[in-house]
Amino acid sequence: MAKVKTAFFCRNCGAQSTKWTGKCSSCGEWNTLVEEVIQRDEKKGYRMPDAGRRSPVRLSEVTFEHERRINTHDHELNRVLGGGLVSGSVVLIGGEPGIGKSTLMLQVALKCKDQEVLYISGEESDQQIRMRAERLKSQGEQCFILTETNTQSIFTHLENMRPGLIIVDSIQTLQTDLIESSAGSISQIRECAGEFQKYSKITGIPVFLIGHITKDGSLAGPKVLEHMVDTVLQFEGDRNYGYRILRSLKNRFGSTSELGIYEMNDTGLREVSNPSEILLSHRDEAVSGIAIAAMVEGLRPMLIETQALVSSAVYGTPQRSSTGFDVRRLNMLLAVLEKRSGFRLASKDVFLNIAGGIRVEDPSIDLAVVAAVLSSNADVPIDGKSCFAAEVGLSGEIRPVTRIEQRISEAEKLGFERIFISRYNQKGIDRKKISIEVVPAGKLEEVYKQF
Repeated sequence: MAKVKTAFFCRNCGAQSTKWTGKCSSCGEWNTLVEEVIQRDEKKGYRMPDAGRRSPVRLSEVTFEHERRINTHDHELNRVLGGGLVSGSVVLIGGEPGIGKSTLMLQVALKCKDQEVLYISGEESDQQIRMRAERLKSQGEQCFILTETNTQSIFTHLENMRPGLIIVDSIQTLQTDLIESSAGSISQIRECAGEFQKYSKITGIPVFLIGHITKDGSLAGPKVLEHMVDTVLQFEGDRNYGYRILRSLKNRFGSTSELGIYEMNDTGLREVSNPSEILLSHRDEAVSGIAIAAMVEGLRPMLIETQALVSSAVYGTPQRSSTGFDVRRLNMLLAVLEKRSGFRLASKDVFLNIAGGIRVEDPSIDLAVVAAVLSSNADVPIDGKSCFAAEVGLSGEIRPVTRIEQRISEAEKLGFERIFISRYNQKGIDRKKISIEVVPAGKLEEVYKQF
């Protein structure tokens, strides 16, 4: 068998080169050449288990069975994955350095009592992992540690052990003998991830891959890496807060709008079952510029606090700033208030903040953002027992949102007495079963008059 052959291809134009050069000779772009494998050396690589020959099968003759979900013993992780971990799936978890990816995966490995878990680490030694496990105050008898970066050696250990779950920390540290480039390069990441994907599909063993992210927040490595795996999870959070959010960006076996919330403390990550309590501030006196929004992430309703500050612009150009909310949507809402409702905000600085360090994409928060801005502009506090759940259109109308019953139920459970919704959202609401006051509105002026 011939030895492995590689070539360099330009990511921009696809031109091929026999050696790496800083500048592509075809398109002139710099640092776009990446190494690709043309012919492998089977003697060097690990021989995957034979899956047998397959032949075309009629779709109607395929026997369908519900996928067996593996319980990770982590309720937040199970929710984000869609009810558990599917056998033979590959999950990629990305996040900033020090956010808690390794801690989360080690907790999962230590909690599994019904199956063996192999934790493969290329960044830490056995003693460092043991020190973190002692801090987590958990004894995992079924957790095995392997500090190895060569994939051929890893697969040899996997063949002898055959665990029920594999955790790789991290995919950027692994290196295969099939490619001569250094660990962490694009070709090495793609090849190592491809080997684990093939091994997982053949053996049915699920694999967690921990990945680093770049400066702009995207996963490091080739974009094709996200297409190779079954699920992509983003572990994020503000370093100034103790809360961490596990968000699903891609999931072939569940919803991509689920959200898992954790709290980082001295004993690891604690699951937060009721996020509304930590996202709402408790104060003794009413303050202007604060409104509560009833939002939904996936199947989970939660109430969050929106904070706005409106002041006269000191400089010539008014400032528009938002934290946790899309600043372009904030500009749109301010334009609606200026054009449709007659509020003069063009010469005002507007600052918006979502309390708790959470990032919101649900459009149902629009009415709460508008209410907070108007409250700060008029310096009139909003009743602390009122919340909002509606979208604001470009013509100034209040639009309906989905799952309004769940939002009303969550607000009632947390002790709120009044919720503002769209008048077109009243259908299907059984007012006899709820004690909270539902206030329908069609225009922003109707809501402003009831502050």
